[in-house]
Amino acid sequence: MARTSLRVNGKTHVVDVDPECPVLYVLRDNLDLNNPRFGCGLGQCGACTVLLDNRAVRSCRLSVSLAAGKEIVTLEGLGSPANPHPVQKAFIEEQAFQCGYCLNGWVLTAKAFLDRNPHPTDAETRRAFESLVCRCGSHVGIFNAVRKAAESMKRSA
Repeated sequence: MARTSLRVNGKTHVVDVDPECPVLYVLRDNLDLNNPRFGCGLGQCGACTVLLDNRAVRSCRLSVSLAAGKEIVTLEGLGSPANPHPVQKAFIEEQAFQCGYCLNGWVLTAKAFLDRNPHPTDAETRRAFESLVCRCGSHVGIFNAVRKAAESMKRSA
């Protein structure tokens, strides 16, 4: 065990955990955050996605030691119910989900993607989300929400 400082959603937290412990477990078990979620545990489905210095990464495969000193943002830290991030707002308006289990993977990946590429083509958008899994089949709504978020973010820039 080692005392480690993690910056999550704008706040610093000191945790006493094994440095190789996945960030996912610290977020859920130590910091009581409901998102991200455990999906496959192999970094293949995206349910555990967080932003690490504004890059979408799988928290089930990210050790605490590698995350220390970096900014971690979860779905809870992206926006608020009163002031959702444009990506969150677009997903809500498009009703892009059925069960929502994989929600943070798609939303956080969309946020990081649109920050890097504010004018994506449909092909670029499909490629950006190739590694995410939605078992409900909400892909059409998800892609509509990403397009809507891109337009919204362009207008507010």
